[in-house]
Amino acid sequence: MTTELFTNEWLNSLSLFSIYLASALVLMYIGKLAFKWSKSSIAIEDELIEKDNLAFSFAYVGYFAGLLTVVGSVLYGDSLGLITDLEDMAIFGLLGIILLNLSSIIIDKINLKKFSIWKEITEDRNAGMGIIEGANYLASGLIIFGAITGESGNLLFGIYTAIAYWIIGQLLIVIATWIFDKLTPYSLHEQIEKDNNAAGLAFAGLIIAVGNLIRNGLMGDFETWTETLSEVAYEVGIGLVVLPLIRTLVDRILLPGRKISDEIANQDKPNVGAGLIEALSYIGGSILIVWCI
Repeated sequence: MTTELFTNEWLNSLSLFSIYLASALVLMYIGKLAFKWSKSSIAIEDELIEKDNLAFSFAYVGYFAGLLTVVGSVLYGDSLGLITDLEDMAIFGLLGIILLNLSSIIIDKINLKKFSIWKEITEDRNAGMGIIEGANYLASGLIIFGAITGESGNLLFGIYTAIAYWIIGQLLIVIATWIFDKLTPYSLHEQIEKDNNAAGLAFAGLIIAVGNLIRNGLMGDFETWTETLSEVAYEVGIGLVVLPLIRTLVDRILLPGRKISDEIANQDKPNVGAGLIEALSYIGGSILIVWCI
């Protein structure tokens, strides 16, 4: 009897796993179609296969990393029953896919408004730009994860809070990255235009780090707007203070006697390794902040 009960539970768990996995893969496929539709002027297969365009690959992989995070947001948390779970996956999954593609447009038009971004990626094959665009998608996916997870009351209010949280997240990531761009001792736009992959890596790390802080601030059940906004402002505010300090500390420990900014922007051949170190310092710093709060 015990063996039969265990077998039935195991088969039931396996069936539910298969259903949820299949639903997640359907959302991933819909997300792929959404990207293809939004970039209808780009021959995706040609960029990936015929042209071996590394810049496009960075952006494309970043999109799917963001999309996977969005799909994860509808799988996260306790089950409310199979039917309810599938309904929520369909509604919030599709909402997340729409928001992810809108996020890219917003950030591109504001943070990198001096560029024709996809021209840089497809025609100039600017890998630094591709890395930044991929990071934009991943950061947006993290923000959407924070916006969608957690209980917010009924379905309509859940949709409303998810969209509101997403808008707040977009504003914060634009403000935070603008501040850091001003603090950087070199012109980000100028370096990216020079195909400086090291600068692209460093800025990409910053974007992901800020997105992670916003995600953590938005997660959790909705209580009041004041409480949520206070939590997000608190975590992002700490990030704006602590991340530059961590970056300086990493500079002193990993590159003693050198400045990361000089390695990235003030030599004939930018040091991509230095850009990677700076990106790691931002992302690692955001993880430490989340763990410590």
